[in-house]
Amino acid sequence: MRIDKFLWCVRYFKTRNIATIACKKGHVKVNEAVVKPSREVYPTDTIEVRKNQVNYKLTVLDIPPNRVGAKLVDIYRVDKTPKSAFEAQELLKLAKDYYRKKGVGRPTKKDRRDLDNLTFENEQ
Repeated sequence: MRIDKFLWCVRYFKTRNIATIACKKGHVKVNEAVVKPSREVYPTDTIEVRKNQVNYKLTVLDIPPNRVGAKLVDIYRVDKTPKSAFEAQELLKLAKDYYRKKGVGRPTKKDRRDLDNLTFENEQ
């Protein structure tokens, strides 16, 4: 089975087209090598997928006949993604949260001073 179809079948991507684009951009590796969307996958292959700033690592157990339900995904792959990858994503979400909503307007004087102090402290 093609790698783009496999990733779509085991629900890593919502559409097969998105999986194909990820392969073309180099976000998918099979056995440590960047692959094209047409690359065939076989049982025991290790796949690394970069999605939403998380590097998912999985091992292929079996090839599904077609797209499977979420409860049946574990029959076809083993997820070996380290917990630290998800913790880094949570920290990134917290860093993006800010008390002012995006698009509310220009920063106030206090905001500007806080930003200047923050960048000044990081340079030292």
